[in-house]
Amino acid sequence: MRVLIVEDEARIASFLARAFEAEGLGVDIASDGEHGLELALEGPYSLVILDLLLPGRGGLAALEELQQRRPDLPVLILSARADLSTKLRGFALGAVDYVPKPFALDELLARARVQLRRVHDDEPVTSIQVGCLVLDVTRRRASVGDAIAELSDREFRVLHFLMVHVGEVVSRERLLSEVWGYDFDPRSNVVDVCVRRLRRRLGPSAPIETVRNVGYRAAA
Repeated sequence: MRVLIVEDEARIASFLARAFEAEGLGVDIASDGEHGLELALEGPYSLVILDLLLPGRGGLAALEELQQRRPDLPVLILSARADLSTKLRGFALGAVDYVPKPFALDELLARARVQLRRVHDDEPVTSIQVGCLVLDVTRRRASVGDAIAELSDREFRVLHFLMVHVGEVVSRERLLSEVWGYDFDPRSNVVDVCVRRLRRRLGPSAPIETVRNVGYRAAA
């Protein structure tokens, strides 16, 4: 397995590289967000260690695009920005863990091992099915019977979240925070608009139910 370290401080990057190599892992280093994003999208990595204060493209911007294009790749943030709002923003954009600087190496390695075990143990999921609805995770499109619908990023993420939580009533507020992030107005109707678009694309037989005054549910 390989780890990508996106860190602009050469001393820290070298220190981390030696530590992960001692764990028997392959390591690549990128010193800015643009190069890090390019490597992460193309390389066979099992984990990305991502700083936020990077030259050029910032860490959060890189994380957002990476999670849109490779949502299967776990990202652990390692940053001196330790305020709660930044942490929440990082998690909302898809980070699996967040370690503030200064950090204890043993703790960082332990957290990294947890993510690497998950990657190693989990079989890759290429599709999810709920009733007659099938979501192709790789191609990011859905089908109901013979009808196939290409999905936008937001539509895919909303549908994926509902199908992963099949049978569970998911509130509009939860979808808003999971898909759009914590900086959106909770009174926004973007969730309802997105679900309406999904229903138009998928047709009336798609198993997406409205739970009045609460939210939505993918019904088995």
